[in-house]
Amino acid sequence: MKNCILAILLGFLFIMSIGTALAQDMEANDTEVNDTEAFQQALEQDGFTVQEGELAYFDLLRLLEEGVLPSAYGNNPTTKYLIYFVPPAPGYEVEERISQITSTLGVSGNTTPFWNLGPDEAVVFVGRTPPECRYFSYDNFIMHRTFGDERRWLFANIADTVNNLVIKTEGTPNGSSGNPFNQTTVIIITADKGINQRIRAAAQSAGYSDNIINTQVLPSVMLNMGLENDSDTFASFVRPALFNDTQAEENYINNTPATVFRITPDNTTELDPYDYPELRVRGTGQTEFDLMDDLEELRIAILEEYNESNATELPTSQAVPVGSDAIQRGINGVGPTNDAAYLWTANQTISSPTPPFFDTSQYYPFLRDPEITLGNDTDEFIIVYGVNHVATGKATYSNFAIYGADVWNGVRAITDEDFNGSAEEYLPGNPNAKYLYVYKLARNCSEGDQYCYEVPYGQGVHGIELDQPLVITWRAYLENTTKTGPAYSEIVYDRAIKFDPES
Repeated sequence: MKNCILAILLGFLFIMSIGTALAQDMEANDTEVNDTEAFQQALEQDGFTVQEGELAYFDLLRLLEEGVLPSAYGNNPTTKYLIYFVPPAPGYEVEERISQITSTLGVSGNTTPFWNLGPDEAVVFVGRTPPECRYFSYDNFIMHRTFGDERRWLFANIADTVNNLVIKTEGTPNGSSGNPFNQTTVIIITADKGINQRIRAAAQSAGYSDNIINTQVLPSVMLNMGLENDSDTFASFVRPALFNDTQAEENYINNTPATVFRITPDNTTELDPYDYPELRVRGTGQTEFDLMDDLEELRIAILEEYNESNATELPTSQAVPVGSDAIQRGINGVGPTNDAAYLWTANQTISSPTPPFFDTSQYYPFLRDPEITLGNDTDEFIIVYGVNHVATGKATYSNFAIYGADVWNGVRAITDEDFNGSAEEYLPGNPNAKYLYVYKLARNCSEGDQYCYEVPYGQGVHGIELDQPLVITWRAYLENTTKTGPAYSEIVYDRAIKFDPES
């Protein structure tokens, strides 16, 4: 009887605690809505036109599947990137092709993921950061630039991110250490110092402390600010990766507790443009190269394990240029961030100009030289191996993903969580095996093979067909010491071997 009463009492207390938590969340949300409204009113009183946009998952696979885009442009399967959908400037319209992207993703037709911005305008994020996850960042890109009469797709990052190690929030005031997750923050994107100061003043009058306000500079010295057809087009992404709670992830992606404003002064203002911002510096001087002998031992062990098959060792190179390189040379950057290092199974780095919304199957033939496919034979597979950059401290998280080399559709990413400890069986007794990994890609994995992914086919853009050439891409995100991406000069490049049955 006592146990029954105790159980009832505990259940009652549990229900009460849930109710209290829900009430607190509702109260917090109501307060944030009120603060946002007060912020908008303060901006309008200061002589700004304020237009509200939204955030949504930029589902590249869906856009490819629906025929809206000719490629998935290297989507990262580890994370669902959110993008700012921003209203056009007062008096301007959204391009028809962009409207098709917007409507396909179920977003308001009067917003655009790719937007121009005047030198005295701003775009502002107000709301909560992602729930607890391994990494998140806010990053800005040039999407298009006009060179003479030619409009090119650059997709090049402009400067450093605001990431979970540097962001100013209620849990990390002034960027101090603390809890940056699910915290209120304000992020101002602008090219002008005076506009930034006025927006900060309006935010403070609405109750937002200055120590949670971040400014992301658009440096006019390297950008073509403006609203005309030959002005640069921008995009802003939120990259959250590896949430602790999948339900929290779904809630945040599908109903992001934040809003986006486009802020335009009603009257002409005297410009006070920013210089290019100081960057965080990659590299600590500590490398992974002491593991080269162990990696060679692992390579030999892999080749011996599968010595009845023909082995083709695939090339590895840096995949994409840094954003500033792409901007200066007018080439396609393929969406890099300063927070990551990128490698892929090709013999060179991207270095060519492309038109907007280009067909990736018509570019970069080196991705299919040699052409690698994955058949349905049980003896045909790929072994991916290398240094676990998280284990060495060079990254916060890392992954490799498998793509169709023609339309760049990423179907699955294997993260360090998946391959941690996978090299032990190949290097028994080697104390450095914990810093290495081995993973198999196949159409048919052996029963009980923990470190193997069955690559799907017959699923359209969500799979890799049997005759479809493929490429593997690696990402290593955010070295804690530097709060930016690891230096290419300090990491050991990952590798892959294709095994085919003996003829």
